[in-house]
Amino acid sequence: MFCLIYINPFMEYAIASKVIKIQTANIHYLEGGDPQNPSVLFLHGASFNAKTWKDLGTLKRLTQKNFHVIAIDLPGYGQSESISDYHDEFLPKLIAKLSLQKAILVSPSMSGIYSLSFIVKHSQHLQGFVAIAPVGILKMSQQLRGIELPTLAIWGSEDRIIPVEQADMLVKLMPNARKFILAKVGHACYMKAPNKFHEGLIRFIDQVTTVTQEEE
Repeated sequence: MFCLIYINPFMEYAIASKVIKIQTANIHYLEGGDPQNPSVLFLHGASFNAKTWKDLGTLKRLTQKNFHVIAIDLPGYGQSESISDYHDEFLPKLIAKLSLQKAILVSPSMSGIYSLSFIVKHSQHLQGFVAIAPVGILKMSQQLRGIELPTLAIWGSEDRIIPVEQADMLVKLMPNARKFILAKVGHACYMKAPNKFHEGLIRFIDQVTTVTQEEE
């Protein structure tokens, strides 16, 4: 007797909890989706961690869109151990260990201390950058000038911590950057307006990955 097995092509991938070692520290991360698909790497702000992206539904939405997602607990946050004075080297080591090729990097708030230096030195290793009001734009404005990495600057219109004028600055500095403003919300704009945030994020990722596929 034969048994017919139906495989759903839209089946969700489970979000798995994993650990890797960077320097001497155990670094925790969440991973979902097929690693053969375009990768999206999520950092987080000072009040959050990798689980924030799972709780918000972001990881689920992107795996349903056939993207490979990784959300990191940055050193000293969530379930990750601390690493001293390692901001500039952390992302290069992490991306190499995870074998991420041309990922899209999503960086809110505090994580700008990791992402902006990486953008300045290693933008060629990324497919795109989503800057969600990251810290450090003023400090690194000269280094960011002229970087052509496709970038989406997502801001809350009422952000009092990193004002929306810094989104304007980023767009002027980086020729392939554009802004996406979420109305009537503050600094953690993705938490206050998740549906609009996801719409803008997914539209950008779709556009960036479609262009890359056409070029190939």
